[in-house]
Amino acid sequence: MSAEPHFPFIFTPQLRKRLSRRAVDMLLKAFGEFPELKGQIITVGYTSAHLGSALVPLREEAVARLTIRVKIHKLTYNTIGHELTHLLQGLSKIHFKAGKASEAMPFGEKQCDIWTLARSPLFLDDAPTYIRLPRAMREDWPRYAKSVRRLCIAALKKRRTHRLYMQWLEAKIKDLAKRPVEPKPGEQMGLPF
Repeated sequence: MSAEPHFPFIFTPQLRKRLSRRAVDMLLKAFGEFPELKGQIITVGYTSAHLGSALVPLREEAVARLTIRVKIHKLTYNTIGHELTHLLQGLSKIHFKAGKASEAMPFGEKQCDIWTLARSPLFLDDAPTYIRLPRAMREDWPRYAKSVRRLCIAALKKRRTHRLYMQWLEAKIKDLAKRPVEPKPGEQMGLPF
């Protein structure tokens, strides 16, 4: 007899009123990209003020109360991944202080965006909020998403030896926006006569 899979979420009453099967499925799928959170219970609440927020754990006793808040109406995998990454930022700092990790993930919104995009292609469904992107790139995010993700992965490798990896990343993104873009699938290229 196999054990019932562990359900990782507790929903607040405010969120429960707005919850849909689609939102639960998205939360579960995004959670699957975070093996570090396996076995944890995360309280998921509702926010109307932002796309999402997280209560970042800073002390060992806070780990028992991991909490994120999301706006169900505009829920994206990117938002869920970003808020779960915030939880990892706090957990990694706690583990580092306790000597259980050799380094901690840095705090910060931009850092959170970088780590989220680098983690999985699942989180490419919406443009990141805090990484500086040229307007054209933000407006046509699906066309640039995979390339930006590759740059985020490269930036995390560069971080090992280059303190200014975020500036490096944003410069590379700016260069990427200047290059000719590939046509969307099914889109014909215009030919000059």
